[in-house]
Amino acid sequence: MKVVILAGGYGTRISEESHLKPKPMIEIGDKPILWHIMKEYSHYGFNEFIICCGYKQHVIKEWFADYYLYNSDVTFDFANHNEMTVHQNVSEPWKVTLVDTGLDTMTGGRIKRIQKYVGNETFMLTYGDAVCDIDISKVLDFHRSHHKIATITAVPVGQRFGVLTLDETDSITAFREKSEIDSSYINGGYMIMEPKVFEYLKDDTTVFEKDPLNRLSSENELKAYKYKGFWQCMDTKREKDMLDAMWNNGDAPWKVWK
Repeated sequence: MKVVILAGGYGTRISEESHLKPKPMIEIGDKPILWHIMKEYSHYGFNEFIICCGYKQHVIKEWFADYYLYNSDVTFDFANHNEMTVHQNVSEPWKVTLVDTGLDTMTGGRIKRIQKYVGNETFMLTYGDAVCDIDISKVLDFHRSHHKIATITAVPVGQRFGVLTLDETDSITAFREKSEIDSSYINGGYMIMEPKVFEYLKDDTTVFEKDPLNRLSSENELKAYKYKGFWQCMDTKREKDMLDAMWNNGDAPWKVWK
C-alpha cells in the first residue's frame, strides 16, 4: 500500500528554518522529520512513498538522490573509467516517488495531482510535519472494518493558554490555567483513503481539510480513529527544539523501529 506525504507547503510558522528548506526537511537530530515519518511507516511494512513536493522541492529531491550514496560503503575508481562500487548498502528498502505538485497548490490539489501514481487502490495519507507512536497497522484494520471512504486519526490537543470565563456583560468571572477538560480532537494525519476520495477533489484550489472532508462527513463517509498516545507536530521553532531534545536524549516515543 502506498503512503502519500504532503510536503509542499511554505512552513511560514517556522520561518527561522523554512527560509532555507521545506519544513519536512527540517532536522530532528541529524535527519529530516520526513525521514522520521517514513521510518514509522516502514516499521509496519509500508515502504512505497509518494511525496507531494512544492516549496523548495529541489532540496527534497537532492536529499533522496544522495541518500543511497551517503548510507553505503563505496569505492570510486578514477583510473578505471570512473567506476563506482557499492560494498555495503544499509539504506531502507524504500521506493520513493517525488512529485512536483506546484508551488501554491492547496492540500486537496496536491492529492489530486498524484492520483495517477496511486491508481485505483486504497492509500495512506499524512502530513510531513508531525510524528506519532501510533500502531499504523491498527489504523488500517479499523479502516477496513467500517467500509467508508476515509479514516483520519483524531488526536486530543489541549488549549495552549489560560481559560477565561465571561458573563453576559463580558466581565471576567473566572480565570484558570488550561487543563485536560479543555482538550479537543484535531486531525493528526495518519489517514487512510479509498480511491473514491479523488472524486471529492476539484483542482489546485481545493483545500482538503475544508469542502472534501466536510462533504465526506455529511455523507457519513468519514470515520475517526481516536488515538491518545504520543503525537506532536512541528509548527514552531519551540516544537522543533522539543523534538530535537527528545531525540538526542534517547526519549523519542515515535522511534518504534530498531
